[in-house]
Amino acid sequence: MPILKRSSYYESDYRQSAALIRARRPYLFKNMATGAAIFSFALGVYAFTIHAVGQDNFEDVKVPDAPPQPAKTPKVAVNGTTS
Repeated sequence: MPILKRSSYYESDYRQSAALIRARRPYLFKNMATGAAIFSFALGVYAFTIHAVGQDNFEDVKVPDAPPQPAKTPKVAVNGTTS
């Protein structure tokens, strides 16, 4: 058995202790504001991309009518005659 009790910010049932809550309190608003800014930026980039791609009508892309068909070769029998 250890002589000194292990110090931790978590209790024995892995819940946050009062000390951890007090230590995190000064950073709570700044972290939430930073998270909201990053989320807003990512959402803005996504919305801009969807809007920009939605405007493209692809008129300048040439699409072939149909793929070329391979030339048909006659079937050759074993004795050398065609069928």
